Amino acid sequence: MDFQLKKYTDNYRQELIKVWESSVRATHHFLSEEDILFYKSLVEGINFNEFDVYCSFTATDELIAFMGVAENKLEMLFLNPNYIGKGLGKQLTLFAINELKVNEVEVNEDNENAIKFYKKIGFKIFDRTPLDGCGKPYPILKMRL
Repeated sequence: MDFQLKKYTDNYRQELIKVWESSVRATHHFLSEEDILFYKSLVEGINFNEFDVYCSFTATDELIAFMGVAENKLEMLFLNPNYIGKGLGKQLTLFAINELKVNEVEVNEDNENAIKFYKKIGFKIFDRTPLDGCGKPYPILKMRL
């Protein structure tokens, strides 16, 4: 897959939030509408300049994916649903591993496709929390290379 990877700037913010929401709606079927809106309000409050965030663009400058890395941990990886399963997520994750020294990721336990994806790349589960970082009952699996 051919795409351009660019470091985040605030010019990308609205497109990034749209990608986040469409990705979550396509992959996080276990979340209620109320929870999606709750998490979206948190995402809208993030200062994406405080950690390494990279955005992927098509040749026509459409933002189609983004990832965020802090302290060797892949904090977020979200793709436009039209690009899921086409190798883009793998390319971004390998970039994060090889260039940004990522060796950990956390995944919702109910997001089975994401767990399979990270296991295929080489991550292994080393811990589990019954609640997510907001105290909601969505168990989190901690994975490490």
